[in-house]
Amino acid sequence: MTSLSRRLVMLAYASTARPGARAGSARTLMVIVAGHAAVLAAVLAAKPELVGMTPFVPIKVIDVRIDPPPPEVGPPQPQANLQPVPIHSRATIPTPIVDNLPSLPIVPLAPGPAINSSGGAIGLEPGAQVVDPPEHAPVRVAAVFRTPESAIKPPYPLSKIRSEEEATLRLRLSIDPRGRVVAVDPVGDADAEFLAAARRHIMQSWRYKPAMEDGIAVASSTVISLSFRLDDASA
Repeated sequence: MTSLSRRLVMLAYASTARPGARAGSARTLMVIVAGHAAVLAAVLAAKPELVGMTPFVPIKVIDVRIDPPPPEVGPPQPQANLQPVPIHSRATIPTPIVDNLPSLPIVPLAPGPAINSSGGAIGLEPGAQVVDPPEHAPVRVAAVFRTPESAIKPPYPLSKIRSEEEATLRLRLSIDPRGRVVAVDPVGDADAEFLAAARRHIMQSWRYKPAMEDGIAVASSTVISLSFRLDDASA
């Protein structure tokens, strides 16, 4: 029950219970009670309202884009004087100064024939040919015999001493870059015993200064004549 309905009931009760009042008829009382009941029923049937409250209104959200504030603009800065730097001023390489150098003579070179666009030589008579300069020929020095005189003669074969045989052999010697004889081969006919004695002694005892080619030691070969004489054997 609301405060309004309560107030109406209290007023009806006060009107009926006031002391010294004149008693009305029963119809009048019924009408009053019925009126109050109707008012009370209307109040009860009415939709209760909230007193003193503001009805709810939904809030509509609107997306508003806010631009960022513009950057602060300060006082203008003085611009540097940007000028292209010339290449010669970026790095300076000092020229070395060398004193007391001997002056070298200037040797003029012999001018060669000029070649035109068609491949012919300029300044030459018709039919003349251009000769290329000769290629470099290596400088070669032959091997030099460096064996002591005491080690030159090979031992005489004993069987040839008994038979009193002598011989002269032509031999080809192969010499390595160290100056050692590494091979002894006969040139023409040669007795086997004399050849064996000569080969064994030469390869063991003979030495050479090796042959040179442009200052570099190289292998070489040479041909010699070696004689076996009985006079040498008895000596």
